[in-house]
Amino acid sequence: MQGLMMDRPLAIAAIGEFAERYYGSTEIVSVTADNPLHRYTYRDCFRRARQLGDVLTQRGYDPATRIATIAWNDYRHMECYYGISGVGLVCHTINPRLFPEQLVYIVNHADDKLLFTDPMFLPLIEKLKDKLPSLETVVVFTDEANMPETSLADVVSYETFIADGDPEFAWPEFDERSASALCYTSGTTGNPKGVLYSHRSTLLHAMVGNSDAVLPLSPRDTVLPVVPMFHVNAWGIPYSAPMVGAKIVYPGPKMGDGEALWRLMEDEGVTMSAGVPTVWLALLAYVRNNNKTFSTLQRTLVGGAAVPAAVIAEFRDRHGIDVQQGWGMTETSPIGSVNKVLPKFDGLSPDEMLELRTKAGRAVFGVEMKIVDDAGNEQPWDGSSSGALRVRGPWVCSAYFGIDGVSEAHEDAGWFDTGDVATIDPDGYMAITDRTKDVIKSGGEWISSIDLENAAVGHPGVAEAAVIGVSHPKWTERPLLIVVTDAGDAPSKTDILGFLDGKVAKWWLPDDVVFVDEIPHTATGKILKTELRKQFADYVLPTA
Repeated sequence: MQGLMMDRPLAIAAIGEFAERYYGSTEIVSVTADNPLHRYTYRDCFRRARQLGDVLTQRGYDPATRIATIAWNDYRHMECYYGISGVGLVCHTINPRLFPEQLVYIVNHADDKLLFTDPMFLPLIEKLKDKLPSLETVVVFTDEANMPETSLADVVSYETFIADGDPEFAWPEFDERSASALCYTSGTTGNPKGVLYSHRSTLLHAMVGNSDAVLPLSPRDTVLPVVPMFHVNAWGIPYSAPMVGAKIVYPGPKMGDGEALWRLMEDEGVTMSAGVPTVWLALLAYVRNNNKTFSTLQRTLVGGAAVPAAVIAEFRDRHGIDVQQGWGMTETSPIGSVNKVLPKFDGLSPDEMLELRTKAGRAVFGVEMKIVDDAGNEQPWDGSSSGALRVRGPWVCSAYFGIDGVSEAHEDAGWFDTGDVATIDPDGYMAITDRTKDVIKSGGEWISSIDLENAAVGHPGVAEAAVIGVSHPKWTERPLLIVVTDAGDAPSKTDILGFLDGKVAKWWLPDDVVFVDEIPHTATGKILKTELRKQFADYVLPTA
């Protein structure tokens, strides 16, 4: 016997309808190319999204046709999130920081028919257009008065494109399991892989994101998503914020500018923000060097890479701001775990609390986790046993888009192999100790490059640190610490090793420290270990 409940589809357009009716006057503020501070309401946003949906419907695309975006975080991009998915098409967000050959691969693999983009990316698209045979039209996020000159043939301004659309357009209904959005992984090894989200998975993810165990957002919040809208749908914030009527502030191309972010936060009363660690390093450096603080910011959600304890401590001790570390991937939509402190730990000392807060956190409802050894045997949740992290849940990908057969990541039926190495303690707190391909195996024992990096960044003279394994004749591999120093007095190798002594196991201490001007990063801001291993492939340790 089944329950006697109405069966209404979980559809992305329903979020817009709800926000339009109940939070219509809530603001969306954006930094854009043609307006330094554009300001309008949810009601304006979703009426324009209807216009876009109507125009796309008139063009007669087949269901699930991929429509691409290459753009920063702003209001027009958000309209695409809803206008494209709302009519049954797939909103394919593309990371402009990828290598040109990766961009060509992604657009062609997705068979994108239409591309929405910011004016600043037109030169890039002009160079690649001849290699993108499926692409029919390029729509530029501006109006006719601000359209840049371009050699592209079929190009139109966004305002002209949507002008004839009906702002009262009625959203169609379809199966909630229909594809809604597409996002490709960074492709650090091999070609990028596409993760195809559904309306159902997106809404479930957004609803859990608004729970107290994750963000949570409310009508009293003003949220600034620094995490890009081309990176796993800005962690679901463009969906979760309208659900509860939170004001949104989009930084446009200023997401890496510490001063611009601080001013937006202060001027717009931002209470919550989300982004990767490199963003917070830049922001904290600005406020520290200019003797500033935050008057409204209460909490930040940090993910994409491990958060150094020094970042958590500086936010807490200097500014009274709570840092919530989270873990997730493109393949998990992305929220998998968030570090919320259980009441039983309220009495911890500041140092003990800091140690707890550096963990990736506990799984959110809907995500199941396990750690397994090389033979696939599940490991205990004792906080010390480590293994490959595998997850499953209704917003975890079951296969990659457009790839035949079962991928290596999906060989354990019903589970996704994240590629991370982790521990889980008896309270369910998960800690990422490394990527499977990055772990350092020294004398048969594992050394966590992430823990070493986080410890090194705690030194006041270290701006960024990376650790890789380097060949050693006795131990197979030993850690090499690669450092970018902060402005001011640069520490020496002896200074750094002395600082690390006592903070990590003695046998973990790096065999050498090298200083570089910069450390390479992936398109999503993660340290590019593959490039570092190439760069130091012939490096000989002094202990070798």
